[in-house]
Amino acid sequence: MAICELEGTAAALVAEGKGILAADETPKTLTKRFDALKIDSTPVTRRSYREMLFSATDIARFISGVIMQDETIHQQSSIGTPFADMLAEQGIIPGIKVDTGAKRLAGRTAEDITEGLDGLRDRLKDYAQMGARFAKWRAVIRVGDGLPTRRCVLANAHALARYAAVCQEQGLVPIVEPEVLMDGSHTIERCEEVTGNVLQATFDALFEHEVGLEGILLKPNMIVAAKECPRQAPVEEAARATMHCLRRRVPAAVPGIVFLSGGQNHLAATRHLNAINQLDGPKPWKLSFSFGRALQDEALRAWHGAPENVEAGRQAFAHRARCAMAAALGKYGGRMESELAA
Repeated sequence: MAICELEGTAAALVAEGKGILAADETPKTLTKRFDALKIDSTPVTRRSYREMLFSATDIARFISGVIMQDETIHQQSSIGTPFADMLAEQGIIPGIKVDTGAKRLAGRTAEDITEGLDGLRDRLKDYAQMGARFAKWRAVIRVGDGLPTRRCVLANAHALARYAAVCQEQGLVPIVEPEVLMDGSHTIERCEEVTGNVLQATFDALFEHEVGLEGILLKPNMIVAAKECPRQAPVEEAARATMHCLRRRVPAAVPGIVFLSGGQNHLAATRHLNAINQLDGPKPWKLSFSFGRALQDEALRAWHGAPENVEAGRQAFAHRARCAMAAALGKYGGRMESELAA
């Protein structure tokens, strides 16, 4: 596919005020979240949950694309419409997670390498036939004593670049996700240092594999202190650190940066995104969101697995998507929480 077509899809995914719903949890991961609420996890209940999200009123105003998982893209709505078609009919771009998960890096006891390159070309062809127009691959980087090692960073950067090159070959926009985890006690300064090194290695690898940067999206973590760090930086400080890191490491050719929420709750992720977009100074890329739990948690609790709660779940999801949209425009305020809920 010509790079101009990939550019068009990438631009549509970061259209003004819109972002991406990451609904790509594996059945195992979603089962853990269901178990916490005592919801039976079966293919039927997982399908019902996804359909609730995908059918919320007017979500195409706020959501440009949805990342699905293999189980989900093979499923259909209650009236027999494939989920990819259901989304496309609303003007929402279907996407697919294509990595097969993080496994222990050989010779290391605390670092991972994301797998899934074997057979990737054929899987992408199949997903494209089902309607997918973009894909996602997540690398996991831990911070700790002596971590991450250069070997781990380079191995994951190489895998991300190979994945991105095959995606573009097959006509799908790759979302490149090198996530520096919030687990641990490291400071915000250490997060910025590691994230900068990881981004540098990732873009070096993308260049080496001749990936067209105009036809990708970057999905990084925000620069924040780890969960157990005694000092949690104020929102404005985290926003400045995030922009400082990105301006130093991310080429202007990249059309958009869609932040992951990571271990942040919905309020923290929304406030950080809003503060980033309110900063003065050059922003050569669109800055938006590709949130998972930060968009879903309220809806999951409202639904609670009960058919009579579907509309409540839809409303909770639409409310959170509106708030994320406002943050992507730098127009979010705390009053929106009560106003929109009302």
